[in-house]
Amino acid sequence: MQEKNLDLFSWLARVLDVCLIIAGGLIAHDVRFSSLDFVSDIERLLIAFNSALALLLFPAFGVYETWRGKPFAMMLARVTLAWMAVVAGALLLAFTLHRMDTVSRLWFAYSTLISGALIIASKLIVYSALRLMRGRGLNQRTVAIVGAQGFSRTLLAHLCSTPEQGFTPVCILDTTGDEELHASGISGMPTPTTAIGMGGNRLPVLNDFDELVEKVRAEEINEVWLALPLSQEHTIYRFVHALRHDFVNLRLIPDTRSISLFNHSMTDVAGLATINLTTSPISTLQMWPKMLFDRLFAAAALLALSPLMIAIAIAVKTTSKGPVFFTQHRKGADGRPFRIYKFRSMGVHREHGQVTQATRNDPRVTKVGAFLRRTSLDELPQFLNVLFGHMSVVGPRPHAIEHDDLYKDLVYGYMFRYRIKPGITGWAQVNGYRGATEKVEKMQSRVKFDLFYIHNWSFWFDIKIVAMTMFKGFIGRNAY
Repeated sequence: MQEKNLDLFSWLARVLDVCLIIAGGLIAHDVRFSSLDFVSDIERLLIAFNSALALLLFPAFGVYETWRGKPFAMMLARVTLAWMAVVAGALLLAFTLHRMDTVSRLWFAYSTLISGALIIASKLIVYSALRLMRGRGLNQRTVAIVGAQGFSRTLLAHLCSTPEQGFTPVCILDTTGDEELHASGISGMPTPTTAIGMGGNRLPVLNDFDELVEKVRAEEINEVWLALPLSQEHTIYRFVHALRHDFVNLRLIPDTRSISLFNHSMTDVAGLATINLTTSPISTLQMWPKMLFDRLFAAAALLALSPLMIAIAIAVKTTSKGPVFFTQHRKGADGRPFRIYKFRSMGVHREHGQVTQATRNDPRVTKVGAFLRRTSLDELPQFLNVLFGHMSVVGPRPHAIEHDDLYKDLVYGYMFRYRIKPGITGWAQVNGYRGATEKVEKMQSRVKFDLFYIHNWSFWFDIKIVAMTMFKGFIGRNAY
C-alpha cells in the first residue's frame, strides 16, 4: 500500500511541476507584455519543451525520490540543478532552431525565475506538510533496531526525539551477547523478552534472531536497521540471507564511534562504496559561500582598518627595534604550511629548538605589544592571510608547529582541526579559550570547541561567531 501511495504521489508531483512550469511561462508573459491575449509560438514551444524535459530530467536528478529523513537543503540543491539543466536545454533548442532573435530575453528570464520559484515553493510546502504530519504520528515507517545496548539505544532516542523524520521504532534485538544470539538461533530454544520504556511506550527487547525475523514478517515491519560494528560481518550476513525474500529495507548503520571522529557518510570512490571515517567534513561545494565571504570580508576589513593598521605599524616601529611584522610558519588546511602575519609585540630575540608561549608580565613583550595582545589588534595583519587564501575569518586557531608536535599525541582529535582552514577567530575563542595553554586540560577544552565547530559548521554559524567576536571576542583576561 505504501509503495502504491508513493507511486501516486510521484505522478501527482510530476503533474504539479508541469502545471507550475506552464503557469510560470504565462505569468512571465503577462508581466513582460501586460497581457495574455497573444502568446507567441516560440514561447509556447519553449514552455512545452521545458515541461517535457522536466519530466525526463527531474527523475534523473532524484527529484521524485522519497525524501523521508533527508534534509531539505539536499532536495533544494537537486531541484535547482535539475531546473537549471532544463533551462539550459531550452536555450540550446532556441539556438538550434535559430529563433533566439524572436524570444524576449526578459520573458525568458522572468519565466525561468518564476517557474523555478513556484517549483521550489511547492516542494517546500509539501516537505513541510509531510514533516508536520509525521510529527503527529502519521505517515510513519516502522523500524526494528539490531545492535548492542549502547548504540541501539542512542538510535532509539534519536528516532523518538525526531518523529518528523517519519520513522517509528517498534522493537530492539539486543546483540550484546553475540555468541548467545547465534546459539539461540541454532538451538531454537526461546530466550527471555524484555521491554524498554521510550517516549511513553514500552518497546520489546528481543534476544533471539529467529524471533525478530518472525516479528518482522508477521507485523510487516518496513525497515531493519543493523546498528552493528563492522567486525560483526557474520551477523550482518545472517540478516541479509534470512530476509532476502522479504520486501523490507535492510540498512547498515555501522557503529564507528571508537575509530572515527566525524563525517561517517557514504561516498563513491573509484566506483566503490566507501564509508568516510576521517575525511574532510565539509565539501568543496559547501565551502564556496565561506570562501566568498572570507575574501570579501578580508578586503573590506583591510580597507576600513588601513588607517588604524598604519598607526599601529608606526607605533611598533618607533617604540622598539625590529620589523613591524612578526611571521611564523603554521599549518593550514590539510596540514599545508603557510607563513602567518602578526604585528610584532615582543622585542627581537632568538629561541633555540622551542617556542615559549607568552606569560603574564612577560619581559619580552613591549609596552605597545602588551596593548596589542590584550586587544587582539596584533592579529589584524592576518586578514592578509585570509585574502591570500591561507586562512579563513572563522575557524580553529593555528598553533605553532612545535606545539602541534607536542599536543597531537596528548589530545585526541587535535590534528583533525586542520581538516579545514584555520581562522582569525573561532568558536573556542568566543567562549573564552584564548591566550596561552599552560595545561593539557586547557588544550583539550579548546580542541573540543574546535571539533564541535567543524562538526556543526554552517555559513550562519560563521556569521554568529563573527558577531560574537565583535561584541566580546577582542579582549580577554587570558590574552597577554
